[in-house]
Amino acid sequence: MARKVALSSLIGTTIEWYDYFIYGSAAVLVFGPQFFPGNDPVAGTLAAFATFAVGFLARPVGGIVMGHFGDRVGRKSMLIISMLLMGGATVAIGLLPNYATIGVMAPILLVLLRLVQGFGVGGEWGGAVLMSIEHAPKGRRTFYGSFAQMGLPAGIILANLIFILVVNAVSKEAFSAWGWRLPFLISAALIVLGFVLRFKITESPAFAEAKDAGTVEKQPLATLVTRHYKPLMLASAASVAAPALGYLILVYMLSYGTAVLKLPQTTMLWLIIGGAAVWFVAIVLAAQAGDRWGRKKVFLAGALLSAVWAFPFFALVDTASPILILVAFAVGTTSIAMMAGPQAALVAALFPVSIRYSGASVAYQVGSIIGGAFAPMIATALYAATGGSILIALYMAILGLLSFIALLFLRESTPATSADSPKDASATTR
Repeated sequence: MARKVALSSLIGTTIEWYDYFIYGSAAVLVFGPQFFPGNDPVAGTLAAFATFAVGFLARPVGGIVMGHFGDRVGRKSMLIISMLLMGGATVAIGLLPNYATIGVMAPILLVLLRLVQGFGVGGEWGGAVLMSIEHAPKGRRTFYGSFAQMGLPAGIILANLIFILVVNAVSKEAFSAWGWRLPFLISAALIVLGFVLRFKITESPAFAEAKDAGTVEKQPLATLVTRHYKPLMLASAASVAAPALGYLILVYMLSYGTAVLKLPQTTMLWLIIGGAAVWFVAIVLAAQAGDRWGRKKVFLAGALLSAVWAFPFFALVDTASPILILVAFAVGTTSIAMMAGPQAALVAALFPVSIRYSGASVAYQVGSIIGGAFAPMIATALYAATGGSILIALYMAILGLLSFIALLFLRESTPATSADSPKDASATTR
């Protein structure tokens, strides 16, 4: 069952992140003229990136609401609900009329659907990682928890492969007219697959034990913010760098590569796929290293690498050489993976089982908002203001150092403290 749950988490999060990232690709490629027409293409891109950021605003709400019921009702049901919300919103975007058809209602509905997407993915991560971790055998919790993390680069690869297929299968005019809708509509079939897989798995044994013992928390969020606010704040700050660098590579680089470097869209999509493939493999290795040498050590190394690599990253990207860009992406995504691999088990172990869904979800989603929500928009604005990438690199480096410093003050929980086990325990800080 542990292996079945881990595989379900991988496939489920792959589908959810596929849904989430096809929006990012579409925001770069088509959403500007389709939903925010105007004379200034930069303004259109900024508006499209703003709708991308809107999804992040709903993520902590989803994390709070689903975390509440995940801690009270169970993890499994919340995972099914999150998938249905994400899939329904994604298919609806694929059917949404554009600005030329229904006017101002088009961007309004786009924003509303993006909020639903954000709400769904906000509750997804906490449930997926907890199901894997709480089913995992002792000594392998970091590795099993990383399966949900692998879904992110897998979803990126799937989303970009679908976009490459569609872009090359139809003319540029056809893609702008209707072809961009196909990746969104394909989500319907993927959601059916994910729903079937998640329906077959069993509830978390840690939650089932807490329910049988009558220790389910009635107000998990209140307990979280009043009794566990220090690990919550530090875990949120530590979770900033990975999404910031991730969305800069996955979303902003597609815009930067095509608009600034004048590289073909397909070339940039393939480079992002290459970076995501390295990311996927590096997560596996980082998680195994976390089980062997300590989650905190691996995470710290990844945060430091993300800060140090910021300036070389843009120096290589600005050469406009696909090979050097791939090197920049590979090292960048490796640093993300070194944080993401141990992150799930590290964050989950900070909170007792009675508030673990709420704690893990809120910490992860707050970090994603601070780091990732506005990263593409900030990077676009910085480049428009300066005409160069130095300030963008500085922005990346600062966020990397923020995560590194926050993690220094966070004491890693161990099975001996019971935070990794079904029994209740409190995380400590130093």
